[in-house]
Amino acid sequence: IAEKEAMLSRSFTTSKGNVVMSYQASSLGAEKMMKELSITFMPKQNLSWIIFIEAKEVDSIGVKHVKRTGGFYSTAIEALEVLSMCVLGEEYGDLPKEMELVRAVIATQPPSPVEMGKSIRVHELGGPEVLKWEDVEIGEPKEGEIRVKNKAIGLNFIDVYFRKGVYKAATLPFTPGMEACGVVTAVGPGLTGRQVGDLVAYAGVPMGSYSEEQILPADKVVPVPESIDPVIAASVMLKGMTAQFLLRRCFKVEPGQTILVHAAAGGVGSLLCQWGNALGATVIGTVSTKEKAAQAKEDGAHHVILYKEEDFVARVNEITSGNGVHVVYDSVGKDTFEGSLACLKLRGCMVSFGQSSGTPDPLPLSAIAAKSLFLTRPTLMHYNVTRDELLAAAGEVFANISSGVLRVRVNHTYPLSEAPRAHADLEDRRTTGSVVLIP
Repeated sequence: IAEKEAMLSRSFTTSKGNVVMSYQASSLGAEKMMKELSITFMPKQNLSWIIFIEAKEVDSIGVKHVKRTGGFYSTAIEALEVLSMCVLGEEYGDLPKEMELVRAVIATQPPSPVEMGKSIRVHELGGPEVLKWEDVEIGEPKEGEIRVKNKAIGLNFIDVYFRKGVYKAATLPFTPGMEACGVVTAVGPGLTGRQVGDLVAYAGVPMGSYSEEQILPADKVVPVPESIDPVIAASVMLKGMTAQFLLRRCFKVEPGQTILVHAAAGGVGSLLCQWGNALGATVIGTVSTKEKAAQAKEDGAHHVILYKEEDFVARVNEITSGNGVHVVYDSVGKDTFEGSLACLKLRGCMVSFGQSSGTPDPLPLSAIAAKSLFLTRPTLMHYNVTRDELLAAAGEVFANISSGVLRVRVNHTYPLSEAPRAHADLEDRRTTGSVVLIP
């Protein structure tokens, strides 16, 4: 309410735990104008409060202007103090009546029920059976955070590593999962650029996507284009951005080069074959079965090796006429590591980005000195450090899906509650392409 206005009335009511304040004032200027201000305090979990404000200007004809806004505050007292200074103006000071009434409401109102949801929890390291379906407290987003109701959750081998203890979770128990797509259901105080109803996806940290709903840092999620289905987005965020940094930044593949992709029918392997082919490289893939070989061929592998039936090192040597490949993308680890090094040409690059068969044996430097090889063990998080890097990587993945360069294969879906079965199938190599969990 601006200066030079006369206060006509103010009222204060409570309804269903909400605190509603209404004000009316008339302009003292030449143009007679009535102004109405309605402020509603809505108590949320842990006595934090959401405020909804509606301001109207009414003349003799009717409503001339309506403005709505809102905010989130840790206490109603804090909210009211901010409003008294920023909305009503200093003329109305501390609003002592309202302050006392709000204090009374807080004192007498029973605590709001804690919002609960279902998650997969790991209390001890081990096999798929340690994945437990439990009730968990979701909570409210804090400053810089959003709450997301997951629509689809990507399953990745890194989830198995954390479950087994190959990679160490910060605490026990923990919720696994590094990839999901969902709808924003709440936004933390003061946050801009995100709003309730947005479809977003994330991959990487923080871990915890095996949950119906989760709290996420707002700067870690990316908007999902309308053309991308949530199941596709959830299945491709981690794998797609992994393929992006492997092919485009870790070792930048150029037309005419030859690349070797292990596990070519897997989630990342499938994308590496398609994308590598589109970049103009000759793609050699290794797989375990004839069915997977057919998929790898369809995904763009020019040569497919059944590593259980033939020596992949000898076959690569034959395919390349003894020259070797420019780069090996190896997610298998122990079973393929030494052979992968043998497949490389002079000054070739060994990219070890996984270890589904176990951790490779220690390697002396002399092993890579013989051909002046490059060896790297990269992780996605180190290639998407900044917000700009994250948006660029996700943007390139989504663009390639929309243009048809990448065909995302979601060959298996499981209810989130059946995550133990999904893990068992993944480890036993009964899956191809991407695996998605549905809450």
